[in-house]
Amino acid sequence: MNRDCSSIFALLSGYLDRDLPPVECAELEQHIQSCAPCVAFVDSLKKSVQLGKGYAPASDVPALAPETKQKLQEAYQRMLAARKP
Repeated sequence: MNRDCSSIFALLSGYLDRDLPPVECAELEQHIQSCAPCVAFVDSLKKSVQLGKGYAPASDVPALAPETKQKLQEAYQRMLAARKP
């Protein structure tokens, strides 16, 4: 079965986590080997996963200034209002 790149992209997380059946993994690997955009995407995804695993948030995060918090809340409300039909 030949999958298009968008369906490959949708399955890559499961592939990298080794959650897919062997047959599906083989199909993905076959496609990825011959598709430069998929190779680049897999490399990028692997790097993102690696960086995420190494992330350690600061233990002492400073509080937002009240005016900054207000601006964020206003921007959020505008975004929500724009999404309503």
